[in-house]
Amino acid sequence: MAYTIGIIGTGYVGLVTGTCFAETGNTVICVDIDAAKVERLRSGEVPIYEPGLEYLFERNIREKRLHFTTNLEEAVQRAQILFLCLPTPPDEDGSADLKHVLGAAETIGRILTDKTITDFKIIVNKSTVPVGTSDKVREAILKTAPQGHFDVVSNPEFLREGFAVEDFMKPDRIVVGTENAQSAETMRDLYEPFTRSGNPIYVLDTKSAEIAKYAANAFLAMRISFMNELSSYCEVVGADIESVRMAIGSDNRIGKRFLFAGVGYGGSCFPKDVRALKTSAEQAGTPLGLVAATEAANFHQTDRFVERIIKRFDGNLTGKRIAVWGIAFKPNTDDTREAPSFKVIDRLLEAGASIIAYDPEAIEGAKRYYGGKAPERLSYGAGIYECVEQADALVIVTEWSEFRKPDLKRLAASMTAPLIFDGRNLFDVQKMAEAGFEYHSIGRVSTK
Repeated sequence: MAYTIGIIGTGYVGLVTGTCFAETGNTVICVDIDAAKVERLRSGEVPIYEPGLEYLFERNIREKRLHFTTNLEEAVQRAQILFLCLPTPPDEDGSADLKHVLGAAETIGRILTDKTITDFKIIVNKSTVPVGTSDKVREAILKTAPQGHFDVVSNPEFLREGFAVEDFMKPDRIVVGTENAQSAETMRDLYEPFTRSGNPIYVLDTKSAEIAKYAANAFLAMRISFMNELSSYCEVVGADIESVRMAIGSDNRIGKRFLFAGVGYGGSCFPKDVRALKTSAEQAGTPLGLVAATEAANFHQTDRFVERIIKRFDGNLTGKRIAVWGIAFKPNTDDTREAPSFKVIDRLLEAGASIIAYDPEAIEGAKRYYGGKAPERLSYGAGIYECVEQADALVIVTEWSEFRKPDLKRLAASMTAPLIFDGRNLFDVQKMAEAGFEYHSIGRVSTK
């Protein structure tokens, strides 16, 4: 059956979730406290870059299945299922800040005191939250709401930015955490259109579902950090991390994904979730040493990459012009949260360099990060070749497809010297040597 669904929060997760549910015939009411943002959404403006989203978004607005409002009461009254898709940023101690989630829960509780609302409501935690949050949401609602008229369910998202629509429409698995049979059946029915190819819906206890999201992200981050640490060893002994990756990735016990060494992971999920899991485990008296080491290794990898650049210029970048390709934390997104590019740029600026950066989608994100005004000696290029004009070195931080096949002759002719520091191993070392480039990458020998 088709449902009326309330999506509370129109950020990355909320917008993708609401749009994809509307695509399968549900009526979706998206709620946000930002009135200006709601008006932009109503007018058809998609505020994030995510491949495939704009087409579905426009179609479902046109078909009047996707709606936007600042009125939470309207969504609570009409919807059978309410998804909390709210930010859970890291608090000062590294734990997840639940003020947005619990604030919305208390408001829902007050609305549910309306005696004209008699149908059973399912409140779904879609936000990434620590274990026990569903209990806290239930308690917040019960401050005012009648017992028994609702259930709180955990339904963590496993969306990859840049592939979020594909991941939602064709998920590897759906995880639902509830001890309520009615809620479990409703959630199975809601997700049935997305699982017709046979991918499973796992119904777990609530706490296990909450841990599953943190565990998945921490494990994937750990794979990346392992390869990043191994890349340093490869550089010293003269091995090739890409060859090592292919050799171990062919082992079906390990698999090929998340084994690419680079300048470090970033984004809205891995850094925050690794930090939150580490903190919550410490608070429970069961510290997770591997998770703590994963975080430390990620910080070190970015620092090590920058130190290699600075060392190449004998510790003095004053007067040097450095081109940077890539600002977003990964390709196919405009998300710059926890982006390694900012750590790289900031360190190079501190060392005296002038920076000109280019990204196909994330320049506005950089301007927001720097408060709308670039620091002294930072500017933005209009394209990959404009960016490298008279550059003393090119630094690659994000592996956008358009960076993969540049005209090497034009590139070398544009720069003061053919010098590249590749934080994503985009190019073949031998081919770069033959093209006359001094080429430094991750976990591989450098050309001289």
